[in-house]
Amino acid sequence: MSKKEKSQKQDISSKKTQEKQDKDKEISLSNEELKKLCEEKICPECAQLKEKEELVLRTLADAENLKKRLAREKEEFCKFATSTLLEDLLPIIDNLELALSHSQKQNECASLTEGIEMTLKMFRDVLKKYGLIPVGEVGEKFDPNIHEAMAQEEREDMEEGMVCQMYQRGYKLHDRLLRPARVIVSKKCAK
Repeated sequence: MSKKEKSQKQDISSKKTQEKQDKDKEISLSNEELKKLCEEKICPECAQLKEKEELVLRTLADAENLKKRLAREKEEFCKFATSTLLEDLLPIIDNLELALSHSQKQNECASLTEGIEMTLKMFRDVLKKYGLIPVGEVGEKFDPNIHEAMAQEEREDMEEGMVCQMYQRGYKLHDRLLRPARVIVSKKCAK
């Protein structure tokens, strides 16, 4: 055998080997290649894939909604976490206001009155810092959302449905009513 024949035989043999390797490669696709091939050829029309994609999208939307709801609830909780403490402090404010109104009638108690006024002002400032806002004033229109009518009083100097006297001041914590103002409401005089 000549060199030329040997060379041709080797070329043919290497070609056959290469073809066999290529065939083996085609037959034994890796999982990734098989998955990619499936996605390209079969899956665009696959109903199960569409179903699963919709399920994934719904699950992601539900998770996002839950995340937003939990953030709102946390914010709401933090905003009103002090409500119980503030409700317990309201009678102290009431008593200081009562002491102030009684001491203002006495001329001998000027320094005591001044001390009560200063204490009450400091106390209100601290509570305002935490979102406590007083509601209800004498002379304003009765609003059942913030007032609790304790009685009605005939008044000639006021329109009907106005707050003419305050028994107890009301308070809001941020935008939520903590305690309604207890008031007497004016009504027309009977003629």
